[in-house]
Amino acid sequence: QVQLVESGGGSVQTGGSLRLSCAASGFIIRAYCMGWFRQAPGKEREGVAAIYTGGGTTNYADSVKGRFTISQDNAKNTLYLQMNSLKPEDTAMYYCAAASPVTCSRFLVAGAAGQFAYWGQGTQVTVSS
Repeated sequence: QVQLVESGGGSVQTGGSLRLSCAASGFIIRAYCMGWFRQAPGKEREGVAAIYTGGGTTNYADSVKGRFTISQDNAKNTLYLQMNSLKPEDTAMYYCAAASPVTCSRFLVAGAAGQFAYWGQGTQVTVSS
């Protein structure tokens, strides 16, 4: 049974840091494109970062480049998102998701979320000014 469970969200002030975790079970994450998405109230779900370790590729949305780092621990089958220099506009529900490896090459294309087959339940991140 495929399962993704996010954790690590919370409330921080502007400039603070959080590390999100996504524990996977039922499949091996290194064989998949793993992504982080976020959705703020009233807004579309947007891709934040993606990684496919089989191809050595990572992709980031322009809004988070230089502040967020995606990584994974294959031994723990866990995906991470280190978020630094957080801003109020980073406030959203954050989700991890898994897709076929080729999806990582088009992660930032509109509608890419529809290519991800497996999703976690989300973890809330709130950044106050």
